Amino acid sequence: MFLYCPIHFLLKDYLEIQSPDTLDSDSDKMKLKLKELERALLADNDVDGDDDMFGTGLSMEVDGEWSDPIRMGSHHDSPKESSSSGSYLDSVSGNKEVSHVSSQTPKQMLIECAAILSEGHIEKASAIINELRQKVSIQGDPPQRIAAYMVEGLAARMAASGKSLYKALRCKEPPSSDRLAAMQILFEVCPCFKFGFMAANGAIIEAFKGEKRVHIIDFDISQGSQYITLIQTIAKLPGKPPHLRLTGVDDPESVQRLNGGLEIVGLRLEKLAEILGVPFEFRAVPSRTSLVAPSMLDCKPGEALIVNFAFLLHHMPDESVSTINQRDQLLRMVKSMNPKLVTVVEQDVNTNTSPFFPRFIEAYSYYSAVFDSLDATLPRESQDRMNVERQCLARDIVNIIACEGEERIERYEVAGKWRARMIMAGFKSCPMSSNVIDTIQKLIKEYCDRYKLKEDVGALHFGWEDKSLIVASAWS
Repeated sequence: MFLYCPIHFLLKDYLEIQSPDTLDSDSDKMKLKLKELERALLADNDVDGDDDMFGTGLSMEVDGEWSDPIRMGSHHDSPKESSSSGSYLDSVSGNKEVSHVSSQTPKQMLIECAAILSEGHIEKASAIINELRQKVSIQGDPPQRIAAYMVEGLAARMAASGKSLYKALRCKEPPSSDRLAAMQILFEVCPCFKFGFMAANGAIIEAFKGEKRVHIIDFDISQGSQYITLIQTIAKLPGKPPHLRLTGVDDPESVQRLNGGLEIVGLRLEKLAEILGVPFEFRAVPSRTSLVAPSMLDCKPGEALIVNFAFLLHHMPDESVSTINQRDQLLRMVKSMNPKLVTVVEQDVNTNTSPFFPRFIEAYSYYSAVFDSLDATLPRESQDRMNVERQCLARDIVNIIACEGEERIERYEVAGKWRARMIMAGFKSCPMSSNVIDTIQKLIKEYCDRYKLKEDVGALHFGWEDKSLIVASAWS
């Protein structure tokens, strides 16, 4: 039976079924031109092979359960774009395609439902969704749990209400400690995220050498957890520590501000720095990242400038969303400020330019690895695990699956794409030092031997078994 799933009940409260509007032909042509331009400039297929980081020999994890629907299914973004010939459904008729699903695994049912939905067959997809809900549970094994969340993403897409659900999952006013606690647990029990922050901090510490004053700008400082560790590390350095000035940027209306805003973050860091004897100054810039200009950041002569992009850039719309291309615009602006170092930490998966059907498959592959890693470190019945998956992962999954255009916020890219963007903005790669790599390698061994670390073209890839999950890099 389907056990209680918060997303399922949120759907009942927030979804209002409506048909997607048909895009006009001019808009379609513009989007096609932009996609062609991006593929030409950024090698959309990632010829460097970053998705095969841990030696599987596959560009995407596709096994027998997926292969037939992938081969036969049409890759349409919208139900309005369905084709009457050569479709996945042509091989079955009437109710037969629905009647056999009960003998399938949740994974098989998900891919069939995604294929059907990509062709615009709403009623058939709805029938599979209803049956899937009876087979999955947020308290089950990893395939059941990921299916429980992904099926609600499909339902939200079908109902054209993914944006509403995404906002609901982000929770405008939850208890202030819930999401913070869940994020901290995620960093501990799925340490690929933690290792990404550690790699960035390691590169930042290396850049401190020979500097008396350092100014770090973080365009998405969130709760400032990364800098707690950084200040603690600075305090342990030999000699007199440099003066650290930290500028934290964050949207004042962001739902990420769960515990009082930038001022509270700054006060907490200032208190820690005072206790540890680190000269420290915090400055808040309450602004949307897209509206930040160099004049707002108060850069001063004599300071070594460092910019940190940790899990921020994928939220910036690029050329596939708008001709403004905020993603590359931000990188060019930062380059114009002549920073000594720029650090980038991102998820290593393409949920940006892929059409719905292959994007669904790639998201399943990526989050399956994340869910498997959580299962290896937290008990099946753990409330902490459920909180992590519900508050940190579910909303991203729903947004990736259910939303298109400007409403799709979670637009990750693979390492090769980030590398291409940084190079086009004028940056040069700064490989991580052997000291940083050795330190993280030792910590990985304390967790689980199924976590992997690999260096490639100066970047560090952190993965679970053969799947790269997080990539960290440094640039100048």
